[in-house]
Amino acid sequence: MNRILIIAHAPLAHALRQCALHVFPDSAASIMALDVLPNVSPDETLGAARISMEQLAGPGIKGVLVLTDIFGATPCNVAQKLVDGVRSKLITGVNLPMVLRSVSYRHESLDTLVTRAVAGGTQGVMQVAITAPQNQARRKNDQDKYDHQQ
Repeated sequence: MNRILIIAHAPLAHALRQCALHVFPDSAASIMALDVLPNVSPDETLGAARISMEQLAGPGIKGVLVLTDIFGATPCNVAQKLVDGVRSKLITGVNLPMVLRSVSYRHESLDTLVTRAVAGGTQGVMQVAITAPQNQARRKNDQDKYDHQQ
């Protein structure tokens, strides 16, 4: 089984973890969150992140998937110093669909988990079309009736 570490600007990391536990209450041991605070140095954050990685890694653990919010920002920069590309992988641009997909497939190989997490994150971003209420005539400027279908 893989474990998941979310590193993001405060309070996003803990909020995403709480949302995941709302859907998957039995996964508390598999997900950790580290909120990056504005008044804490990157070196201190890195130290806390290393402790979190050590707590997540252990016997029977395939790997650790690290999720961060913004490429190039402190959470991602810290995470890049943690991951080795073999027993740990890093994805940036975390959103709730990505986290939920990661938790759902944490039992698969780390490489497969990365693929599924990225797919979940990207598929979770879409424009939602407005459809006419049932049994009401369409107006001249309404969107095409098939816009809501994928």
